[in-house]
Amino acid sequence: MTGLAAAASMTSTGEAVQFWLLGIVAVGGALGTILMKRAVHSALSLAGTMIVLAVFYLANGAYFLGVVQIVVYTGAIMMLFLFVVMLVGVTAADSLKETLKGQRWLAAGAGIGFGILLIAGIGNASLREFNGLGEANAGGNVQGLAALIFTKYVYAFEITGALLITAAVGAMVLTHRERTERARTQREQSEARVREGKQVPPLPAPGVYARHNAVDIPGLLPDGTTSELSVSPTLRERGQVRDVSGESLAELKALERRSEDWLGRSAEDEPGPPSSGGPASKENKEGAKK
Repeated sequence: MTGLAAAASMTSTGEAVQFWLLGIVAVGGALGTILMKRAVHSALSLAGTMIVLAVFYLANGAYFLGVVQIVVYTGAIMMLFLFVVMLVGVTAADSLKETLKGQRWLAAGAGIGFGILLIAGIGNASLREFNGLGEANAGGNVQGLAALIFTKYVYAFEITGALLITAAVGAMVLTHRERTERARTQREQSEARVREGKQVPPLPAPGVYARHNAVDIPGLLPDGTTSELSVSPTLRERGQVRDVSGESLAELKALERRSEDWLGRSAEDEPGPPSSGGPASKENKEGAKK
């Protein structure tokens, strides 16, 4: 029996329950990161997976890694991603646009290759001896981690740092765009809009007959149909536009009907003052004529 099997057989009941419960949560969050349609939900799923990993680190005695996982990755980087996504308003339709042709097939091939390497590495691993948490953290968890990073795995650490720096510089180069042509003036932009047949006047405001000014409610045209240009395309892509045209028309008709009924009763039934053409004024007029 190898050392890995022996360690698995010596696992306590509490550790096994913790592993299976948190493992299901971690795998579910990882799948949600990939399968969720909204970017905000994907970021929240990834944050949940990172928190579970931090709990695993803490349970295995790697207190420094656990704290760093929560404070740096989950608390700083992922929350920054989440706030940026919420402010920018990334929709599910944005993920369908490919800037590079064939990048999804390349990503799928790279993922499959990485999975094969990972499975092969785990299959060939043979752990016959375990140092244990007490020996590994004899001088402190931070000291033991630093000794491994800067002695045994120093080349892997430096190569990883170089790759991260290269990725950051590449992202800045790809997103930065130098202007090589003169910026068009406002007159030129307006002339181009007229020639292209775009919406020349300002877009209609949202709301229904000025009785509701919410940005997620489309305005109604004079014929009673909704104006597609009165709401933001971002809200329409998110599915957050409330279609209340039929309800608003029904309420408007009911209000007009009640107003007509009330005005009709007041004109026929309620007596008015002598100067307003009521019954008394009619009698005075007839007496004056006689």
